[in-house]
Amino acid sequence: PARAQRIMGVVPQEVALYEEISGRENLEFWGRLAGLGKNDARQRATELLEALSLADRGKDPVKKYSGGMKRRINLGCALMHRPKLLLLDEPTVGIDPQARQNILDFVKELCASGTALLYTTHYLEEAELLCDRIGIIDQGRLLAEGTLTELQQRLGGDRLFIVEGELAGAQPAAWPDFQKQFRVIQQTDRQLTVASINGRHPSECLKDLLALDLDLENVTLKRPSLNDVFLQLTGRDLRE
Repeated sequence: PARAQRIMGVVPQEVALYEEISGRENLEFWGRLAGLGKNDARQRATELLEALSLADRGKDPVKKYSGGMKRRINLGCALMHRPKLLLLDEPTVGIDPQARQNILDFVKELCASGTALLYTTHYLEEAELLCDRIGIIDQGRLLAEGTLTELQQRLGGDRLFIVEGELAGAQPAAWPDFQKQFRVIQQTDRQLTVASINGRHPSECLKDLLALDLDLENVTLKRPSLNDVFLQLTGRDLRE
């Protein structure tokens, strides 16, 4: 446990800061708890305040910080002792888009510098952006794990077709040969998302979709996202 503590940093979902003291004092406090000497903690806090674009606010009490600033200091506290592995639990929850992007940019820099990350998030686009390998967990069960490309291949290829029109009451399972050609990813009264299951050329797939006896308005082609994979695995949108 002691060795693990030395090499790991943890960024909890709930901000774990002392509101009455400054951002710098929080950083130095957590650095000292992690084993840094007084001078080392002060120097490291200065480095992180610069890296997190908070050097001009380091002396202000945390209670005067915005939500995004608190999130950044929360991240900095976990980095005081230069951990080799950083565990991040929903580090961007509840903040505005600009603050979120600041944190994502900083985390990408950590990845590039060689820090290993274990990142949990409900924002699947963040996992796509940051992670080399992705695990999808639903209701406590690991449903799938792999690279983004490997997970996309579970849909049958690297393309999805989105059919739009009057689809209320449509039953793809009853359409002749449809299940031999396509896998349904998601269906609503106005939209049907499918993947080809036999590797055919997109033009052939498009021809078959347009030939369906439906009141279609549009058919578009896109690359599958991680959210599409989640839909295929669970049958529903990601929820809290």
